[in-house]
Amino acid sequence: MSAAGPLLTREVQELLAAAHGQGSATVECSLDLGRTRSTVRIGADRWHWRSGDYPYPDDCRERTVYHWDGTAFRAVSRYGEGLVKLVPTAWGPPTFEIDGIKMLPTAHVSPWEDARGKVALVEPRGKAILDCCGGLGYFAAACLESGAARVRSCERSPDVLWLRGLNPWSPGPDPRLTLESADVTAAVRDLADASVDAVLHDPPRFGIAGELYSRDFYAQLARVLRRGGRMFHYTGAPNRVSRGRDLAGEVARRLRDAGFHAEPRGDGVLAVRR
Repeated sequence: MSAAGPLLTREVQELLAAAHGQGSATVECSLDLGRTRSTVRIGADRWHWRSGDYPYPDDCRERTVYHWDGTAFRAVSRYGEGLVKLVPTAWGPPTFEIDGIKMLPTAHVSPWEDARGKVALVEPRGKAILDCCGGLGYFAAACLESGAARVRSCERSPDVLWLRGLNPWSPGPDPRLTLESADVTAAVRDLADASVDAVLHDPPRFGIAGELYSRDFYAQLARVLRRGGRMFHYTGAPNRVSRGRDLAGEVARRLRDAGFHAEPRGDGVLAVRR
């Protein structure tokens, strides 16, 4: 999916400012967070890209993405139930934060490649996938790339969906993808028994979405997942160092109680419906 206009980061703002200061006619840069490279024409008062012309921004903050709203460059952040913000990465594909908590891993791997690796665990080719917490859509994109038959993705936060609409790395329209503005704990109850082949579950942290880690919710996932179907549940390792908590072990035990074979795998739990 492409944003309606250019996206700026501090790195791009500095490239534009340097080209302007040096009197260059053009500069090469990315205006879609690393997906493509563009030639920007440098003018005296404004810079030109495609059919538009834009002012030189005074400054761009670190760890912030800016979009053109028709009159000015604004940070891609919004305050609803919490402060939701798109955050650039060195890899290109951005992550996002809720109240300062990073939602996707970026320290050692691109969030895009991280999603590919996790999706591969459920072997999506030809399958019907339930993507419980859609986020920026990287799980869904990896499923489509790997040949999934269809993906049903739920995301309850309108603010996260707004970020997704501006993120050029999020998946665009695809007849195999259904994106719902919905709470998956409610939406899953309307699904038929054994109607999906695999599940991907990447919930917010336990402290703000404990219902997504509950035995009742896991029982619903077991109901809609066919026997032998796979599920990957991201957990991370919150409080492991400070409190010695083993969240992945807790999740695996609840999943077993709900009807799965489940074992910690990487930074989550891989489960198979019994």
